[in-house]
Amino acid sequence: MIKRVRNTLAVLACLTPLLAQAELTVDIVGGGANRYPLAVPALAGEAANRTVSAVVKSDLALTGMLNIITPPNAEMTVATPAAVNAGVWRALSANAVLAGSQLPSSGGNTRVTFYLEQLAPKKTLAQGEFDVPASSLREVGHQIADQVYQALFGEKSFFNSRIAYVLKQGRASYQLQIADVDGQHARTILRSREPIISPAWSPDGRKLAYVSFETQKPVVWVQDLVSGQRKMVANFKGSNSAPAWSPDGNRLAVVLTSSGNSQIYLLDANGGAPRRLTHSDAIDTEPDFSPDGSQIAFTSDRAGGPQIYLQPLAGGAAKRISWQGAYNVSPRFAPDGKSITYMRREGGRFRVVVQDLASGDARVVSDESFGESPSFAPNGRMVLFASEQGGRSVLWASSPDAASKVRLGVINGEVQDPAWGPFNP
Repeated sequence: MIKRVRNTLAVLACLTPLLAQAELTVDIVGGGANRYPLAVPALAGEAANRTVSAVVKSDLALTGMLNIITPPNAEMTVATPAAVNAGVWRALSANAVLAGSQLPSSGGNTRVTFYLEQLAPKKTLAQGEFDVPASSLREVGHQIADQVYQALFGEKSFFNSRIAYVLKQGRASYQLQIADVDGQHARTILRSREPIISPAWSPDGRKLAYVSFETQKPVVWVQDLVSGQRKMVANFKGSNSAPAWSPDGNRLAVVLTSSGNSQIYLLDANGGAPRRLTHSDAIDTEPDFSPDGSQIAFTSDRAGGPQIYLQPLAGGAAKRISWQGAYNVSPRFAPDGKSITYMRREGGRFRVVVQDLASGDARVVSDESFGESPSFAPNGRMVLFASEQGGRSVLWASSPDAASKVRLGVINGEVQDPAWGPFNP
């Protein structure tokens, strides 16, 4: 029988969105080799809290692809490309420097400018200007970091995406929260005296599906993140669990026990009659759609122990894809559909694995004693998961090659069931 790592109990929901009392803090604990050396001084004229430059540095460090150089002198700022002395910054081993300024603007706004200056040969790789209220400076930092990342690596970053997770505080306090990818701006969308499980993002990032026991049985709900309104979409006989969205956002895959054992069904995202997808005498659970919508990955114990399978939606036999280890669960596709992440139990420990689907090669990307609920960043460059540390649960993010890793520590609480959302709408 497949067991959840955490028991699921009744949920008593409070629907009013509230600001979270706990926020995550980023701690860089590992980095890959051959990282690009980028100097990020404070912006000229930046306020004492240096919100913009701090967000830029935090975002870029999260990737593990850059070596962020902070100048030894806090007053070493460069407002314009003309002010960049290549020799000075090259002496600090930088290949590029982020220049810019932050100055008061009309109507109480703040004008922020930035320039990404390559040092040899000297060239402006990216630039921009923002005129915003002070409350939007963190968002400006995310946007600058994204433009820097795209200029250096030629692809979109994950800095403007969000994460969802369940925060446990005390013995009987659970909150379903969403937050910026760096853990800031955490907001509670559902509060409970009992556990909440299995949050799943809609493809457009506007809704969350999750499982609630508030009616004394597991039921799947979908909640709008703007209005807070929610709808019961799967409340059939027996258990209703493990929701997963189709890529077009029109359908949900859910796990129902209406036939006696756990099987995977498809239904309209607004509810309706389910259509059975898997047909086995085993436990089939934890579905996840491939990015092209042609198949699902899921966990099944049809071979005697829990393993990962692929099932075509058009019909046909399921194919087992995990062959190392006797216990593999919780599959999630990479955004490009070329790899998959899941959990493997080894010697009593739960490790996060990333497997290439073409070759079958699998790599362990976590070295903690416990890994839970892995999911990819929307650009596929990092894998988010929960793990135990010092008897508590915290969030981690690792590159798929395990070369770099960051810890998202939680203040006064434990994090469970993390899910990385899509690019922000």
